[in-house]
Formats: sequence, structure tokens, C-alpha cells
Amino acid sequence: QVQLVESGGGLVQAGGPLRLSCAASGRTFSSYAMGWFRQAPGKEREFVAAISWSTYYADSVKGRFTISRDNAKNTVSLQMNSLKPEDTAVYYCAAAIYCSGSRCYDVSHYGSWGQGTQVTVSS
Repeated sequence: QVQLVESGGGLVQAGGPLRLSCAASGRTFSSYAMGWFRQAPGKEREFVAAISWSTYYADSVKGRFTISRDNAKNTVSLQMNSLKPEDTAVYYCAAAIYCSGSRCYDVSHYGSWGQGTQVTVSS
């Protein structure tokens, strides 16, 4: 398993940007598929974005969020632009040994999770 620690959450006004980062332990980080998920109060955890051989995005964030990774630094980032109040949630970084296609969107496919970081978007 890989250990994950998120950072970069906070309070931002609607329309503003925010960048989340996730630091991973382990020498095999580059082989993992990495994902970002979020969970708002009273709602289920939902897929946001993932990166493996390709990138995947939820329709609700497509065109506003960008996922990227730096294998040399063992980090994965989520650049969030044009934030909306409905983006308010706890954001989680997750790792899967492998994913492709629809599996990248599946929360149950990821075996390692960070502790989460709060993102609050004010209107």
C-alpha cells in the first residue's frame, strides 16, 4: 500500500482557484493510478478526476479542474479553477494499483486513501 497525505485545501470565493496536492510514500508511485474524490455533507463520496495512462474527469468538473502528477516527487495535484459553491466538500486523494476506463471512476477500485482536505467555496 501507499501512504497518502493531502494538502492545499481552504476557503475560497466562487470563481477563484485552488490547488490541491497529494504526497505519496513508496518507491513504486509511478505505477499507481491516482484519483481525487470528494464528499459533501450528507452525500456519498464521488469521483472527481483520475490519472493513469490517461486522465479522467467527472462531467461536473471537466474544463475547470486539471489533474497532474510528478513521479519524480511522488505527488499528484488537482488544479481547480472557476470554483463553485457546489464544489464544497472534503477532497480525498486515492491510489489504485491500476485502472483503465470505467474502473478509474469507481471509488471501490482504490485501495489507499488520504485523510482528506476541506475545500469550502463561498458564494
